[in-house]
Amino acid sequence: MKKTSLLVSFCLVFNVLSAQFLMDMVDTSKHVGRGLLAIYKKFDQINIGGYIQPQFQIAQEKGIKSYQGGDFPANVSNRFMIRRGRIRFEYARFTEDQKPSVQFVFQFDGTERGVFIRDFWGRYFENKLELFSFTMGMFARPFGYEINLASSDRESPERGRMSQILMKTERDLGAMVSFEPRKKNHPLKYLKIDAGFFNGQGLTAPVDYDSYKDFIGKIGLKPFPLSARVTISAEISMLNGGFMQNTASIYHMQTQGNGNKVFVLDSASSNIGKKDPRKYYGVDGQVKIKNGWGYMEWRGEYIRGEQTATAGSSETPAALYFYFLQNIINTKHQVCIKFDWYDPNTSVKGKDIGKPATNLNATDIKYSTLGMGYLYYLNENLKFSLWYDIVKNESTQLPGYTSKLKDNVFTFRMQFRF
Repeated sequence: MKKTSLLVSFCLVFNVLSAQFLMDMVDTSKHVGRGLLAIYKKFDQINIGGYIQPQFQIAQEKGIKSYQGGDFPANVSNRFMIRRGRIRFEYARFTEDQKPSVQFVFQFDGTERGVFIRDFWGRYFENKLELFSFTMGMFARPFGYEINLASSDRESPERGRMSQILMKTERDLGAMVSFEPRKKNHPLKYLKIDAGFFNGQGLTAPVDYDSYKDFIGKIGLKPFPLSARVTISAEISMLNGGFMQNTASIYHMQTQGNGNKVFVLDSASSNIGKKDPRKYYGVDGQVKIKNGWGYMEWRGEYIRGEQTATAGSSETPAALYFYFLQNIINTKHQVCIKFDWYDPNTSVKGKDIGKPATNLNATDIKYSTLGMGYLYYLNENLKFSLWYDIVKNESTQLPGYTSKLKDNVFTFRMQFRF
């Protein structure tokens, strides 16, 4: 195992479409959030919704590794694929005085690669104080902003590299308590707090592989109107967890007398069974301004922490991104620019990677991605996206990574939604 400190994420967004702030970190679709409010007219109701995202992609070279929908096969530089095909079933029960009582959600994802469960959870609302709810099952981790931004609502085709690596598939099995006043005149109606325990490995393993659990907590200011034109929101998040060390070998980052940063091996037998730490701390904020063309939105997210990873991957068994969105002509047309940066090992620079006897390898390389796109919203059921990602790795002394890889990707996507 390797232990590294990491700078995970900073995000800035200019948004001029009607994209909403997603403050409910359990619901993974804005449509469902709206649906829960819309079905108050009946005591029971089942809602069915979903979307499909067929797309065509062109890569710079055959067989590149990519976070724009997965790696390309060895002899492939262009491909048709179904990126996502989601069907979501939701049941909601309301009391006689039209207060939410129970909510149940089941969502699965079907593509040419198979069918997978994405959400399977239930939620209970207490209605005496109208302050708390309890959620248990498989649902989105309540951490940060981008991780919980629904794929059907996100402007860029994919989440940033750091989100995909650190919290793969975004979801996990666990239980969570939420504080969110539901009375319109409550003095804390703009405050939302989530806190829960999770297995930790997400959906990357069929069963939990140790007894350690991740604690995740978040405190958020829901969209608050500063004026008729300006709305703000913000959150702070933390994750404190880890997993069991199953070998005696642990590499710790150290600085030698000559100034070189190296991973030093600790092979004590007592290492087996220890808890390897995984800790993230994050803050994010959003400012939304109404103007003549629609809306302009800035989003910022910064995450820093420590993770334990293997020698070959920075995933657990960092990053800067800017986001600019602007309507053109009318609200049906939108242009977007996104920049994200992922640095898995902030203790070293590119020139250090590949030096003899340092134990540094491709896992420690920093990547930045500049994405540019045009989106056309034909109607509420159909969206077209043209997107180009320019991916840049830092230059190192490692063979194959001494200059920029040819791993840019163009994506044309249609999204059908109901």
